[in-house]
Amino acid sequence: MSTVRPEVTLDQEINPWEAQSARFDFAARKLNLDEGLWKVLRSPAREVIVHFPVTLDNGMIDMFTGFRVQHSMARGPCKGGIRYAPDVTLDEMRALASWMTWKCAVVNIPFGGAKGGVICDPAAMSRGELERMTRRYTAEIIEFLGPEKDVPAPDVNTNEQTMAWIMDTFSMHMRQTVTSVVTGKPLNIGGSRGRIEATGRGVMVVCGESLRYLNLPIEGCRVVIQGFGNVGSNAARLMQENGYKIIGIAEREGGLFNPSGIDIRQLLEYKHRNNTILGFSGAEAAPSEELLAADCEILIPAATENVITSRNAGHIRARIVVEGANGPTTAVADEILADKRIFVVPDILANAGGVTASYFEWVQDRQGYFWKESIVNEQLEAILRSSFEDVVRYSEAHNVNNRIAAYMLAIDRVAFTIRQRGIYA
Repeated sequence: MSTVRPEVTLDQEINPWEAQSARFDFAARKLNLDEGLWKVLRSPAREVIVHFPVTLDNGMIDMFTGFRVQHSMARGPCKGGIRYAPDVTLDEMRALASWMTWKCAVVNIPFGGAKGGVICDPAAMSRGELERMTRRYTAEIIEFLGPEKDVPAPDVNTNEQTMAWIMDTFSMHMRQTVTSVVTGKPLNIGGSRGRIEATGRGVMVVCGESLRYLNLPIEGCRVVIQGFGNVGSNAARLMQENGYKIIGIAEREGGLFNPSGIDIRQLLEYKHRNNTILGFSGAEAAPSEELLAADCEILIPAATENVITSRNAGHIRARIVVEGANGPTTAVADEILADKRIFVVPDILANAGGVTASYFEWVQDRQGYFWKESIVNEQLEAILRSSFEDVVRYSEAHNVNNRIAAYMLAIDRVAFTIRQRGIYA
């Protein structure tokens, strides 16, 4: 069930593009993928790098660098988030765009993968500066965007307001309102009900499917969640409402632990008032690194990449790891978890609730007809349950772990589409 563990440096291990490529290569080899299709799918179709000026509040002009990587358009328009962070890199965008291709194929929705970002420190920028930067970045890449080309969404340090600015900028250039150019928008300009909770809801669904598959009960199931942003907080709240016991929350600045369970609604109110989870009276303070190794049934890394590496994977005691974040486990750590017989639900399945709900939003915008939240949730849960079953069946049939099974399933679906379409010459 495990792959060959290569000798790599820590820098290589935590490079997201190297991690994605290693997993792709292994899965492609297991599929006996045609060499030509291997070459087509291994590299992004398009990489856009833009350098653009923005006028700051003090009147000075600063230069910013932005990226948009489009990995595949074989199954439909590209789809993927836009993130703002000081450490955005081209390799990260390549990896995340590729992951989006596989994620969309795993849940069988008609999108390919893309990812974008701007190198900046959003915490040090005013709302006005963020708006001007967003609009200029959008204008720089506008020829590559569109409902039939590439549909961005929120990601790290971006939100529904960011998407509203992008949608408005695109619409101004098109001289008509084009709501379907982005997803994750505010409800009153074409957003979808249930979209904000969708990734966290999807995490809860695959947690439930994992327990069912392993014949473990939900009632009293102990859960540790690393990251208490949109994904982690919504997963925590929904799971507690459905009988799970959330015993640990780990954030960058520190964590909380309560073996009797943390009251998530109270914690959300506390964080809203104080902008931190630290000091919450309903749990004891605990180092985040120790919480990752806590005795529990389910560990949910729901923040950023490279949280579980060769340095800490051996200490993890969870029975199940469900990846709410993109790329939280390195390829080397995967082998350690496999040796420990930990059941891993990979990111391209576990956090696919977000892109699935984005697909629903895109469909609703194009129809001009909007669904009730109950319908969104019902459709979302049905797709994720079916996709979970597809992945574990593939895992059993090919005697590989869930991550490689998910990659094999996704690659097979995309490759099949390319064979049907043929290569344009």
